[in-house]
Amino acid sequence: MRVRTREDLRRERRSRSHGCWDHLVAAPLWPLHGANLGTLLRTCDAAGACLAVPRLPWVPEALARGNTLRRPACVHWTGSPVRWLERQRERGSAVVGVELAEESVRLGDLPVARGRTVMVLGHEQTGVPPEALDLLDVVVEIPMVGTGASLNVAVAGSLVLYRLAGLV
Repeated sequence: MRVRTREDLRRERRSRSHGCWDHLVAAPLWPLHGANLGTLLRTCDAAGACLAVPRLPWVPEALARGNTLRRPACVHWTGSPVRWLERQRERGSAVVGVELAEESVRLGDLPVARGRTVMVLGHEQTGVPPEALDLLDVVVEIPMVGTGASLNVAVAGSLVLYRLAGLV
């Protein structure tokens, strides 16, 4: 077995960075921890997605710290999270929420995104707020065997992004 070099990887992947993928958008609209935003930003680059975040005072610094790629990343800024989600639906986007809910789809059963898709992540402790739940077309749940109730936002978002992108 031969390990691929950085040069091998560069040849196999896209030839330039993107301005905006606009096909797949990760939206942690109620963030709690800046470290999770940095991790999601890196995953967005890997999965070919953009990141949508609210304009909170601490978010730009968290994104700058988390952007280990050291080049501009595709970030969309939102105002009111609920209003932003309403506009995405009006544009025809599918809205997929990552949440523990009665009618959720297991991650393994989630289909690959075929059109513009927004993946919504809730607050680390309280999840997606009730006023936003009605805006979700599909709710996906990540099965767990251990004793924890859920994964953190960065890990859950990364798993679902890879599934929606068709990379797993």
